[in-house]
Amino acid sequence: MAQPPILSWEGLGLQQGGRWLFGAPETGGLDLHIGARDRIALIGRNGAGKTTLFKLIDDRIEADRGLRKVKPGTRIVVLEQDPAVAGHATLMDWALSGEDAPAEYEIDAIAGQLGIDMTTATRGASGGERRRAAIARALAQDPDLLLLDEPTNHLDLAAIDWLEDYLDRYTGAFVVISHDRTFLKRLTRTTLWLDRGGLRRKEIGFGGYEAWEEQVYAEEARNADRLDAKLKLEAHWLERGVTARRKRNQGRLEKLHQMRAARASMVSGAGTAKLKLATETEFKSKAVITAEDISKSYDGRAIIKPFSLRIQRGDRIGIVGSNGAGKTTLLRMLTGELEPDTGSVEIAKTLTGVMIDQQRSLMAPDKTVREVLAEGGDWIDVRGVRKHVLAYLKDFLFDPKMVDTRVGILSGGERSRLLLAREFAKASNLLVLDEPTNDLDLETLDLLQEVISDYEGTVLLVSHDRDFLDRTVTLTLGLDGTGQVDVVAGGYEDWQRKRREPVAGRKSDAAAASKPAAKAPPPPKSDKLTYKDQRDYELLPARIEELESAIAKGEAILADPDLFSADPQKFANISQGIENARAEKDAAEERWLTLAERVEG
Repeated sequence: MAQPPILSWEGLGLQQGGRWLFGAPETGGLDLHIGARDRIALIGRNGAGKTTLFKLIDDRIEADRGLRKVKPGTRIVVLEQDPAVAGHATLMDWALSGEDAPAEYEIDAIAGQLGIDMTTATRGASGGERRRAAIARALAQDPDLLLLDEPTNHLDLAAIDWLEDYLDRYTGAFVVISHDRTFLKRLTRTTLWLDRGGLRRKEIGFGGYEAWEEQVYAEEARNADRLDAKLKLEAHWLERGVTARRKRNQGRLEKLHQMRAARASMVSGAGTAKLKLATETEFKSKAVITAEDISKSYDGRAIIKPFSLRIQRGDRIGIVGSNGAGKTTLLRMLTGELEPDTGSVEIAKTLTGVMIDQQRSLMAPDKTVREVLAEGGDWIDVRGVRKHVLAYLKDFLFDPKMVDTRVGILSGGERSRLLLAREFAKASNLLVLDEPTNDLDLETLDLLQEVISDYEGTVLLVSHDRDFLDRTVTLTLGLDGTGQVDVVAGGYEDWQRKRREPVAGRKSDAAAASKPAAKAPPPPKSDKLTYKDQRDYELLPARIEELESAIAKGEAILADPDLFSADPQKFANISQGIENARAEKDAAEERWLTLAERVEG
C-alpha cells in the first residue's frame, strides 16, 4: 500500500454470546487496513460477522480488544441492509434526519437518477423504494469510505446498472458485502475473507476468489490428513462440501447447457414439417402450463402484450425485468392466480406448487429450528423419504448443534436458508421462487443452484441476480417495460445479447415457442477414446445405478426411527456409507458426462 491507510484495526477481537466471534486472543486478533482508493469485497458465510465488522469499522459498537485508527477528516458512511425509516413521514424526512445529513438538493439529484420519489410515505414504501432512498442518502454524503451491505437487494436491473456505473467512477474507497457475483466481479480489486474467526486478504478482485478459496481449502485438507480422523471430520466436512459442491455444479452447468440447446431448437422455428409435427405432439404431452395469447392492461397501459408459451415438465423459467415491468403480473397469470384480459392459461391438473416469496413471511421467530423443520421431532419427510433432522440440517450447511436454536436469533441469511430447507422438503412438482437469493451467502447460493438443478419438477424464478439466472434457468422471459415479452433460450446474458441485436434481425420467439420445431439431429459420434475411456463410458452407467440402489437401501434403513437411539454407531456407519456412495456417484456422473461430450462431438 503506497500511502498510509485511511482506516485500520490492529489486533481486533470481539466476543458474542460468550464466544469469540472473531479475533480470539490466541490468534493475535484481526488486522485490517483500508486504503484511500480500495475496492474491497468482504466475503464470508452467513453468521461469520460481516455486518458486525462493518459496525466496528464505523465505530458503532465497541471491540473487546484491538486498536482502531482513522485518518483525521475521513467521512465513513454505511449503506445498511434494512434502513430504519419508521418514525418519519416520508423518505425525504428520513434522509434528512441525523447529524451528518446531506442537503436536500443533493439527495434529490441522486434520487432522480435512481428513479425514486423521496416524497413517498415511509409507511407504504416497498423494499426497493427504501433501498433506493438509502442509496441516495448515502451517496449524497460524499463519503471517503463507503460500506455497502448487500446494496443490490431489492433493486431492479436498471438500478443495479446505475449503481455499478456510479461506483466505477467513485473516487473514494468502498467495502462491499454482496451475494451478487456479477456486481462483485465488475467492481472489486481486493478480497477480504472472513472465515472461522480469522480474516484473510488477497489483492485480487472477486473474480479470483473461488480459485483462491479452493487453494486454501486444499492446503487445509492436506494438513487435516495428519490429524485425528474425528477432528478432521468435525473441522472440515463443510469446507470440503463447499469444494465438492462447486465441482458438482460444474457438471450441472454442462447439463443445463444441454437443456438450453434442446429448448433453443423448440424456440427457433426451424425444421421439416414432418418432424415439426412429431415434436409438437410430444411437446404438448409434456406441457404443464399452456398460455395462449394472454395479455394484461391496467388503466389503459399494456403491462403484458399478447403472448403465448408452453412450459414443459422440468423447465426452469427465469422472469426478468425492471420494477414495474410486469414480472409479478406475468407470474400470477402463469400460475392461475390472475385472470388475463385476453387469451387463456391451461394448467395441468396434476400440478402442485410450493411458493417461496421474498418476504420470508412464514418464519415465526419464537419457534426453534427443530420445530420449523420437523414439528419438534427428530425426523422429517423429505419429498417422501424419511430423514433425520440433524442430517438434513447438514445438507443445508447448518451446524447440527443449531437444531434447538430459536429462529429469532438467526441471521437474515440463516432464516432464508431454513425456509428453503423446509419448503424443499415438501412434495411438489412446481416450484415458484420470488427473489430467492436475497440475504443468502455465496455457499448457500451454490447449494440453491444444486437443489434447483436436482429438482424433478418445473421451476418459475423471478430474480435480479444475473449470475444466478445464468447458472439455473433454461428459458428466460425478459420484460422491457413496453409490455413485450422476449422468450430466450438461456439465462440473463442470453437475453441481454438478444436485446443488443438489430430489431429487424430478431425472430418472433414468443410465437415460435408455442409452435416448437424438431430438435436438431445429433452430431456424428467420435471414436477418439482410449481403451480405458471407452470402458468407463460403457460401464459407468451400470455403476451409477448400483450406487443409487445402495444409497436408497441405506436411506431406507435410516428411516427406522428407533435406529439412532438403539445403535448410534450403526446409524453413523450407514450415514458415512451413504455419504461415500454419493461422492462416488457424483464423480462417476461427472466422468461419464465428460466422456459423453467427447463421444457426441
